[in-house]
Amino acid sequence: MPETKSSISAGPAKEDIDRVFETIESENVKFVRLQFTDITGTVKSVSVPARQMEKAFDDGIWFDGSSIEGFVRIQESDMRLEPDPATFSILPWRSNGVASARIICDVVNIDGTPFEGGPRQVLKSAIAEVEAAGYESYFGTEPEFFLFEKDENGDPTTKPHDTGGYFDLAPKDLATDVRREIIFALESMGFEVEASHHEVADGQHEINFKYADALRSADDITTFRAVVRAVAEQHGLHATFMPKPISAINGSGMHSHVSLFADGENAFADDEDEFNLSETAYHFMGGVLQHAPAITAVANPTINSYKRLVPGYEAPVYIAWSDVNRSALIRVPDAAGTSARFEIRSPDPSCNPYLAYAAILKAGLDGIENKTDPGDPVREDIYEFDEETRKAYGIEMLPGSLDAAVDALEADPVILEALGSHVSEKFIQARRKDYAEYRTYVTDWEIEKYLETF
Repeated sequence: MPETKSSISAGPAKEDIDRVFETIESENVKFVRLQFTDITGTVKSVSVPARQMEKAFDDGIWFDGSSIEGFVRIQESDMRLEPDPATFSILPWRSNGVASARIICDVVNIDGTPFEGGPRQVLKSAIAEVEAAGYESYFGTEPEFFLFEKDENGDPTTKPHDTGGYFDLAPKDLATDVRREIIFALESMGFEVEASHHEVADGQHEINFKYADALRSADDITTFRAVVRAVAEQHGLHATFMPKPISAINGSGMHSHVSLFADGENAFADDEDEFNLSETAYHFMGGVLQHAPAITAVANPTINSYKRLVPGYEAPVYIAWSDVNRSALIRVPDAAGTSARFEIRSPDPSCNPYLAYAAILKAGLDGIENKTDPGDPVREDIYEFDEETRKAYGIEMLPGSLDAAVDALEADPVILEALGSHVSEKFIQARRKDYAEYRTYVTDWEIEKYLETF
């Protein structure tokens, strides 16, 4: 059973605000970073003296929204940051004994209404729909990343920090100390880390933290990425969440485990079922599978994302579900009761987690409302299927490029509604621009392949 219950309908709790001021006093906090994300998922921040936090809670902090990717036009630029006191956390680094903290903010319009283009607000809207349907939503995330060496100028390279493999130990895994420091930093900020290990590729790592309600989980991912980069920098390394930084090796995913609870019980659980899943879980799964092409644009939002989503490197490219293999988009782990859930394997760590989770929740709700059938599990290795066999099973593939994924998004009213008109318009515009630029760029592969041949 979840330890906390989150409702996005309530305002800040007084006890949370009181805790902020008590912590500022007891920990000698001098500055607070007010953080939010733009549509791409990039964290933005403004630092204020701790003494300004009372004003921040009362009146918000004004900023120029026209300068933020995908927000508003210059004639509509005045916007406010409203800090969420439940997210207040001391940063794990001090300077001369002075502490700093960070707090995650919601973006509001000049009239005080929530800004529909704020990614956190997009997720809050999806959560509100989930709550209206009688559920609480939870995610557990498994983000992967690479640690690379820097060159003599301090610029990042694509040279892996080590030559370790899956679950390897030192001396092959040279980043044990780095991961340990990352974990200490995360735990000091309130994370409950469940596991960490070296992943399959050279220099690739994974750190898993405990599942949480959807909003907390998305907040945690943005914090996690910032902490990983900061600790890597302290070790003279570059951490990247780029999905596929090196050709011909495994890329980095952000496998996401999802479940719904109702009245304190796991609505996905049914101990009488072969896979320990309820009808609600199957219908939710059916919705995710049905809307998977459109979700892909949000969960895999970069040109590089589609270098990972290819057969042969353990990345899911087939719209199917299974309990025994990882070639399918959705995997059902061997878990029952409170732990019953399924894992969506396609998202990568370049995505904006607020938007990705909103899309998944909206798709799942659509599946529940329409009692969508996910079909039978595929227990064979789909990577080994030829096209004829795959068609016989009725298995479709995820979009093979960002352009195709955006096409699917534009054709899916459910996922467009999840993002809202403002975000969907700006998101599609940005992704189309990326793809147009990519089409005109001549890669090293093309030079090596064609320069001397033609």
